[in-house]
Amino acid sequence: MTQRDIIMNFSVPPSADDLQIIASDALENMPEELMEFCDSLAIEIEEIADESLEDELGLDDPYELCALYKKGSQIAPGIESKAANDGDIITIFRRPLLDLWCEVQDDLAIIVRQIMIEELGHNFDFSEDEIDEMTQRNTQAL
Repeated sequence: MTQRDIIMNFSVPPSADDLQIIASDALENMPEELMEFCDSLAIEIEEIADESLEDELGLDDPYELCALYKKGSQIAPGIESKAANDGDIITIFRRPLLDLWCEVQDDLAIIVRQIMIEELGHNFDFSEDEIDEMTQRNTQAL
């Protein structure tokens, strides 16, 4: 099943499975500059950041966090494990993403791709200008 298999006029909020398909499609079509960082990247869909993650990141509100990149060797943000893990993970938080979708009223696939580009771009030290350019270029490609 691909993103094109989902009818984008949802009568109920998109499920975690729907978002998994949309995010997987976005991952396959990341900007060229980010592709080298996506080889072993897994996608997880969670409802919302849990309290411990909120505390670790110093969030005032869990709805502030739509996505989080975690390096495979990280136990928590900034804490590296000495044991090898399966690979890097980008977690997309469904509830904050759906709130953002309602707020901006853009195509959901564009929003998912944008937050993935922003999260990966920040983690791999791209400048704000480079991230904005990648986001704009890939929004137009949809």
